[in-house]
Amino acid sequence: MKRPLLLHPAVKPLAHALCALPLLGLVAALLTQGLGANPAEALIRGLGDWGLRGLLLTLAITPLRVTFHQPALLRLRRLLGLWSFAYVALHLTAYAWFDQGLVLQDIVRDVLKRPFILVGMLAFLLMLPLALTSVNAAVRALGGRRWQALHRLVYGVAALGCLHFWWMRSAKNNLADPFFYAALLALLLGWRLWHRWRQR
Repeated sequence: MKRPLLLHPAVKPLAHALCALPLLGLVAALLTQGLGANPAEALIRGLGDWGLRGLLLTLAITPLRVTFHQPALLRLRRLLGLWSFAYVALHLTAYAWFDQGLVLQDIVRDVLKRPFILVGMLAFLLMLPLALTSVNAAVRALGGRRWQALHRLVYGVAALGCLHFWWMRSAKNNLADPFFYAALLALLLGWRLWHRWRQR
């Protein structure tokens, strides 16, 4: 019997390479002065954008798997989730470093002063336990049901991420991208609710 294409050993390395491409592109642009007049801001926002895109793509794995009858897609969900966390963590690191000079007091003051940064920080804090429990040992330690309940927080993380993006762009009255991401998240959440209702 022919092995499904998604089970080929090269699929995961290829997925890792594709996930790394945006990061390599941002670093190359930074080193070659290709990020415009404010490279620090462009880097921070670019990392955040890819973190949110990766998160929504991770959430899309289950609908795609069920709709197109491709169970092998499941093996990519954890990989995509961890890459999303990596981009979000780098987004936060770049903000703390380039925008606040790694001064903790300035970071805390800025987080408390600007709601969109506070929301982004909350999203990261919720995402942290999901990343830390993405290993098989954590699944065994927590038990399947508790692990699944914990990882449903990913929808809350995505909602906070969309709100963070929306508030950040609203200051410049540029809401086309935030609206698209929010609509995509609503669609994914709606599919999840519909699928659960259908199963019952």
